[in-house]
Amino acid sequence: MRTHRHAPAGLAVVSALALALTACSEGGASQTRVLPDPKGSWAVESLTTGGRTLHAPDSARLDLAEKEATGNYGCNAFKAEVAFAGTSSVTVTPGPTTTMACADSEFETAFAGLLKGRLTIDRGPDRLTLKTSDGSTIAMSTKPPVPNAPLTDTWWTVESLVTGDTVSPLPAEAAGKARFELTAGLAASGSLGCNRFSAQATGDGARLRFGPLTTTRMACEGAVGEVERKLTELFAADSLTWSIEGRTLTLTAPDGRGLVAQGASATE
Repeated sequence: MRTHRHAPAGLAVVSALALALTACSEGGASQTRVLPDPKGSWAVESLTTGGRTLHAPDSARLDLAEKEATGNYGCNAFKAEVAFAGTSSVTVTPGPTTTMACADSEFETAFAGLLKGRLTIDRGPDRLTLKTSDGSTIAMSTKPPVPNAPLTDTWWTVESLVTGDTVSPLPAEAAGKARFELTAGLAASGSLGCNRFSAQATGDGARLRFGPLTTTRMACEGAVGEVERKLTELFAADSLTWSIEGRTLTLTAPDGRGLVAQGASATE
């Protein structure tokens, strides 16, 4: 006569729990392997190309839709056509861009040069990397975009002067010295790098006009004096066009002269 052995009740319960936990664990593992769709908004963090890593300005972004990409190279905005091959690659055909003078032209040029043609997609839970055929990469994350600083109630520190298509950083001895603020009523005040100034400005949309500058009378020589002279001439222009990307302000006169400044809150 055949006998049947029965597992103790307690052991059976433990076995059932183990199976259930194993199933949950396997389900959880499969869920962690589900990667995000590459379509969406991505903050560019860095580029690697030619054996170098270029770190992105805060405003560099890429927004991928089904057939179109929009974004910012770090200063200038752009559009492009895109064609996805599943989630493994995307082909980018560059479209129109804005043409502002930019302080970090090296990053702009490199980003525009990489974001075209067929790019391989490498995804992580909150990251996206686009890779070119030569191994260069565009590394991105899902961090939210940096909001544009307001024109008013922000302290703007002049970093570069613009002449046509040329953007020249301020000389070391003048760096960080020229800064200004506009109040809600467009009253301007600050430093030209050596002398303090004040003026009343008027605005119309993206245009800004400074009235006569009232300044202190210190003698300013060398690079600091030259920067002060150019800023005084710029603020005297009939009309300036302004634009803000992230915390970067660009002021441009009709003849192509201008400045690029970085903003910080008036309370900082």
